[in-house]
Parts: sequence; C-alpha cells; structure tokens
Amino acid sequence: MTHPEQHTAIQSALEALVEEGFDGMATAMQILFNEAMKIERSQFLDAAPNERTEKRRGYANGFKPKTVKSRIGEIALRIPQVREAEAPFYPQSLERGLRSERALKLSIAEMYVQGVSTRRVKAIAEQLCGTEISSAEVSRAAKLLDEELSAWREREIGAIRYLILDARYEKVRYAGSVVDCAVLIAMGVRPDGKRTILGTSVSLSEAEVHWRAFLESLQDAGCTASSSS
Repeated sequence: MTHPEQHTAIQSALEALVEEGFDGMATAMQILFNEAMKIERSQFLDAAPNERTEKRRGYANGFKPKTVKSRIGEIALRIPQVREAEAPFYPQSLERGLRSERALKLSIAEMYVQGVSTRRVKAIAEQLCGTEISSAEVSRAAKLLDEELSAWREREIGAIRYLILDARYEKVRYAGSVVDCAVLIAMGVRPDGKRTILGTSVSLSEAEVHWRAFLESLQDAGCTASSSS
C-alpha cells in the first residue's frame, strides 16, 4: 500500500518539472531520491515511521546531509540514519545513484593521468556535470583512480590454469625524457575457463630481470597453478 507521503513526494517532483522544465530535473531527483531512501529505511527497520510493532529491527535516527554533483546539477540529499540495528544501514537507491558519479570521477582521473591539462579536464568535467569543478577536485579524482588501481594490484589472484605473457611498448616520460618502455602483461585462464588480466608492469625493457620481478609480484598476490581435472 502506498503511503500518503509518497504521493506528496511524487506530486512535488512533478510540479518541479511542470514549473521549471528540464531545469527542475535536479529538484525532482532530489525529492524522489530522498523519498526512496526513507522507504528503504522503513523496509530495513520493518516498521513505518512512528509505527509501534514488535517486529521493529531498530529505530530511525534522523538524517545526514550530503550534496552530490551530477550531470543535472547539485542534488541535496538527506541520508536516513538508524540506531540500535543489528546491521549497518546504507540505502541501495543512493548507492546505485552514486555509481554514475563515481564512474564520472574515474573518467576525470583517467584524463588527468593520461596527461590532459587540469584546465582541459575541468572544462570537460563541467560540461558533463553542469557544475563547476575545482582543481582540488580534479586532484581528488586522480587520487581515487590511484586507490582503485592499488586495490586491483593488491587483490588476491587465486588459482589459474593457463598463464599467458605478452608485452607492448609505450612512450613514457622517464628522467626528464620520453622513452619507449615495455608494458609487461600477464593474462590467466581460470579453472572455470574465464580469462582475466592478472597484472601489468612498466619496465625499461623486456630483460629477464624485469620479467622475473613481475612474475614474483604475481606469486606474492596469490597466483597459483590450478591442477587439471
């Protein structure tokens, strides 16, 4: 059964679109996201607001403000909080909505890492987001990419059935000059037949010492041989 507050939220969102057209999209999304998160909290607690029930699994504990920059403008959100619950609560509707923001930040970081000027990155990001982005935010986006890459490099690789090694050469700035460097690549075939990139390493050449160090790093990450069934 739909709660009266849900009707009010939907009506308010529609009114924003009617009055402001696409300029009201951010307001409409703000209303709908906030309402969706409140519904999720009620479902998580197994109790509607102010409902007295023995099935309750915790209590509402206000809201935490959060501003999200999106391609339709800034969205002011109110993240529902809970207390005395057995498990932590985080609204999945917000998580899904933030994925696009996170993907955008990673794209910005990738441009930055590839050598696109900060000024150019800012201009592109502002066109995508519809809001101004500072140089500090560009740097934070680059840091986010570093964290993603570090997490990928440090993950547990596990067993593989086949190991495939290859290398390609790319121009890299090194010691003040641009030189050709070898990008060592390891690909594996897992026991289920799926292929995956195990790791990469940038070296000055394909000398045996560089390959050995690269393979040792894969072993340190838990890469092991899988016996054939």
